[in-house]
Amino acid sequence: MTVEPSFVLAGHDGVVVAEGVVSAYPRLSDAQAALASGEAPIILGALPFDVTRPTALMRPEHVRFTETLPDWSPKNMPAVHIAETVPAPAEHRARIAAALERLRDPDSPLHKVVLARALRLVADGTLDVGTILHRMAEDHSATTYFVDLSAAGGEHAGTALIGASPELLVARRGDLLSCKPFAGSAARSTDFAVDRANGAALANSTKNLHEHQLVVDQMRAALQPLCVDLDIASTPELSNTSAVWHLSTPITGRLRDSSTTALDLAVALHPTAAVGGVPTREAVDLIGTLEGDRGFYAGAVGWCDASGDGMWVVSIRCAELSADRRTAEARSGGGIVAESDPDDEVAETNTKFRTILTALGVST
Repeated sequence: MTVEPSFVLAGHDGVVVAEGVVSAYPRLSDAQAALASGEAPIILGALPFDVTRPTALMRPEHVRFTETLPDWSPKNMPAVHIAETVPAPAEHRARIAAALERLRDPDSPLHKVVLARALRLVADGTLDVGTILHRMAEDHSATTYFVDLSAAGGEHAGTALIGASPELLVARRGDLLSCKPFAGSAARSTDFAVDRANGAALANSTKNLHEHQLVVDQMRAALQPLCVDLDIASTPELSNTSAVWHLSTPITGRLRDSSTTALDLAVALHPTAAVGGVPTREAVDLIGTLEGDRGFYAGAVGWCDASGDGMWVVSIRCAELSADRRTAEARSGGGIVAESDPDDEVAETNTKFRTILTALGVST
């Protein structure tokens, strides 16, 4: 692909492709003000995990809504290798153990924290964004996305976020909203019987059901003040991508105030307990202590127009691409609750890495 877009969001509801940038909004409040004033007919881009840091939100030069991805000619991709695991698996286990001490302390308010680790990837040549997007879009259960992160400024100039998220943070159409939080996971298998057994075990896992319920309860608390009607499925359902089984719960609601935009809703919900924890502040503080800055991993990617409609997905199953498109950093995490086992949690991150590693053609 000779010229990269500034933004792509492609899922079963259609494709949004934007080119160029008229205005960049590294401050979230400026993006919200541009929508409210009518200065920007549409805002799109990415929110970081920590929304006090610069956002990669922008008003594009051109945007189009289509049914399919552009017909970018596929390129031969260079070999990609794992150069470093950050932290090493042993250190990630130690971080989980530290979190478990807090979770099992009867005087601690912490109920769940999501801990992630990273893989630093190096390519033998330049990675082609169009080819990666088409590879990811073959999994119709996920929403494929790409965001030029330059709007965030500084070290983000020229970098980009690319991934395929299974998790809808929120969509708004008129006064109706929908969400589909994910929490709790199990590996897929090419053996049909094993695959079905993995899904069934997940659906009946006390640990995963507990983890999932914490997410649903948190989202209920965030949405109830904003909605006159809120419908939350009583039990989670099994969802899957090509690599992972998930527990998910459909949520729908009717807004109390029509001025509440899709971007406002995304900010009100983020970070959900699926990527942060419960309570949010305690979990986010522990993540900052153990991991440092996550960047745009576990943030949100999406769009919002001047009428308030839009769609945001959780930015997981992704990698941040360097400006020269020759290196990348992929992250993967898992929810830690008191019942968690450190070895199982490390294995879970390996399973979740498969989506981005397969799309990049990583040799392991």
